[in-house]
Amino acid sequence: MNLISGIDLSANALAAQKTRLDIVAQNIANAQTTRTASGGPYQRQVVSFETQLVRSQGTAHSALQSVRVAQVTTDRSPGEQVYNPQHPDASADGMVSMPNVNLSQEMVDLITASRTYEANLSVVKNARQMAARTLAIGK
Repeated sequence: MNLISGIDLSANALAAQKTRLDIVAQNIANAQTTRTASGGPYQRQVVSFETQLVRSQGTAHSALQSVRVAQVTTDRSPGEQVYNPQHPDASADGMVSMPNVNLSQEMVDLITASRTYEANLSVVKNARQMAARTLAIGK
């Protein structure tokens, strides 16, 4: 059993979840941004993952699956329209286009990504402890 490949796979998953946490934080930070550089309200960003085959060192036929970020896309669903005629971004009829960020959904994504990150970190810690104990057997 190669402990290093297990740590490498978990490291890939940690990096992917860190990206997800960053995007969720960006979505939460922009939940009230009604005007961006492109002119409209902020559009929620979504992280897509994909699996990849990683060749294991050793036999030529051995491969492991890992996860990585495939892409970060923009959620094109429309945001809520709010009546606020005093808002600087209000239209002629007083409606303001709000971002399509749902804070409840973002919090669920944040908790899920955080727990997944913690689980992968636990795998790395356990693999390191197993390697240390394996080396201690030979002493």
